[in-house]
Amino acid sequence: MKVFDLDLIDTHYYIKRNSIVEQIVFNNRTFYAKFERIDEPLTPLLLDQHLQHEFTIAAPLLNEGYTDYLVIEYKGEEHQRFHHLVKHLFSALEIEHYHIYQGKSEERLQVFIEVERLSLEEADRRLKELSEMLKQKLTKKWKCLPDSSLPEAYNIVTLPYKAL
Repeated sequence: MKVFDLDLIDTHYYIKRNSIVEQIVFNNRTFYAKFERIDEPLTPLLLDQHLQHEFTIAAPLLNEGYTDYLVIEYKGEEHQRFHHLVKHLFSALEIEHYHIYQGKSEERLQVFIEVERLSLEEADRRLKELSEMLKQKLTKKWKCLPDSSLPEAYNIVTLPYKAL
């Protein structure tokens, strides 16, 4: 599935519901999912409805335990500072293939870093390193995906709303 400049997994997608659709037990924890898995490709109509805020659609990040994107989702009032900090950090680390998008509101930023088919464990390790570097300059108000401490149904990312 092609969303802006992203090539996301297109075998299925997730749609947010108003109530809990699934209870998932994972690593002795219970998760209550509000995103329902739909086992078919995302249609252009559904993508348009997502962009018009009629539905909230998410895409899976994992395919058989591997990912092509590392994602950092920021939610906070210092979104402009976070945006500039990420660009500066990535420049210093020579990370060239990334995209920054606006989420559901102006305070939500999504950073997609393109990677070559990384295992969940390696992706988790790299994201923790990046997160530690960001924490040196900014209060942590972001989450990183994929995350090995979460079940597969939680290693999903809401589709972006606007390219920055």
